Amino acid sequence: MNIIWHYLDKRSAAINALKDYGSMQYIIDHTDEEIDTVHDRMSSVGSPVLSDMPKGPHNPQANENRIIAAIDEIDVLKERYRQAVEYMDWFKPAWMALSEDERYVLQTFYWNEDERQTDAVYDICDHFNIERSSAYNKKNRAVQHLALLLYGK
Repeated sequence: MNIIWHYLDKRSAAINALKDYGSMQYIIDHTDEEIDTVHDRMSSVGSPVLSDMPKGPHNPQANENRIIAAIDEIDVLKERYRQAVEYMDWFKPAWMALSEDERYVLQTFYWNEDERQTDAVYDICDHFNIERSSAYNKKNRAVQHLALLLYGK
């Protein structure tokens, strides 16, 4: 085992990985659409600007520059997609190994961006009919279990 693993804050890393799940899923779901949009933009002809203002200097390589920029953007989108798939291959098995209750607690506490943490705690309390301290303890145990599944001891 690499010595670096002893100094990694596995709990914080697990929480950050948990918070990234939504954006990674979005990348996987929408990358094809974004690539199609870039392809359409790359292959379409630019519309002329009809104005009486004088134009700047003519760039004979403007079309080539537009195509190269689009190819670069597609490469970035594909790399982002590759990283998202790699993340899912790493995260999903650990996520599915959690119990249903642990997944509920983590989803409620970390995936509801518009909801404050105190509201999430009250939702957990209502769901399990427990007091607040028990809800926090349940959340801490679930995060610890996820960290163990993702990073080991």
